[in-house]
Amino acid sequence: MQIQFLGTGAGMPSKARNTSSLALKLLEERGTIWLFDCGEATQHQILHTSIKPRKFEKIFITHLHGDHIYGLPGLLGSRSFLGGDKPLTIYGPKGLKEWIQLTLETSQTHLNYSIDYVEVEEGVIFEDEEFKVIALSLQHVVTCYGYRIEQKPLKGALQVAKARELGVPNGPLLGQLKNGINVTLDDGTIIRSEEVTEPPKKGFIVAILGDTRYCDNAKILSRDADIVIHEATFDHGTEELAANYGHSTNIDAANVAKEAGSKYLLLNHLSARFFQQDIEIMLKEVKELIPNAFIVKDYDEFNWQQGELKAIVK
Repeated sequence: MQIQFLGTGAGMPSKARNTSSLALKLLEERGTIWLFDCGEATQHQILHTSIKPRKFEKIFITHLHGDHIYGLPGLLGSRSFLGGDKPLTIYGPKGLKEWIQLTLETSQTHLNYSIDYVEVEEGVIFEDEEFKVIALSLQHVVTCYGYRIEQKPLKGALQVAKARELGVPNGPLLGQLKNGINVTLDDGTIIRSEEVTEPPKKGFIVAILGDTRYCDNAKILSRDADIVIHEATFDHGTEELAANYGHSTNIDAANVAKEAGSKYLLLNHLSARFFQQDIEIMLKEVKELIPNAFIVKDYDEFNWQQGELKAIVK
């Protein structure tokens, strides 16, 4: 799994940061990409990456402020032009479906694929054999959600040498054992899958939070998460502004991750008021609370492998 940030600014684009969007790349896990928020010019940002819009399987919108949705109509249209023909599911607050459909109809934009709209409410909003996604409301000035993505435990690797020692021949029986199915040999011996496979491995947990004040639901979504992605629109010197506008400071975000027992914290959605020297101070303050923290910028990409998150250096 990889995470790539397409826009890390707050409110409106700046020379340094575009508006909110990030891609959760699940290419190894399911051959697709999930997009979270789609601010203005997200598709322009994508042009500078290896991301293929036709790979988008799901789009999750946290709330309906323009800096999180104004890039959607253009991206949806371009997905058709670029050969995307597989169905797409879009999750978001009430009103999102109506806005998208009206925009596409008014602009006479034809799509070569169907869209399934899911109006988000608190609770499990998606689940299959591999993943579960939970949504909870946050504390912003409009209805806003955070998402918790849980990868279900991975099947343990087949211990081929051990299986052969027990008399299992090469062929389909090995595949059945790998898939958790017990097999019976020609002599009647039953080989149980758990005898020849390693224990299941824990899947990853990522919490992706929309705009929010410090709140309990942010901590619930982040509980024991491997990675928390949290906004940091303000710093500790502007906490009063943060509260008034329904946003968080860098310290708020750090406290959420620390109190939730999270492993890594990625801070985004930064105000354009902050210069590089300010950001370095903000990061230093955060690391005093949670050492495994990063303040991200546009195009930053991280790889999750074997329980560790590492920045991809290009």
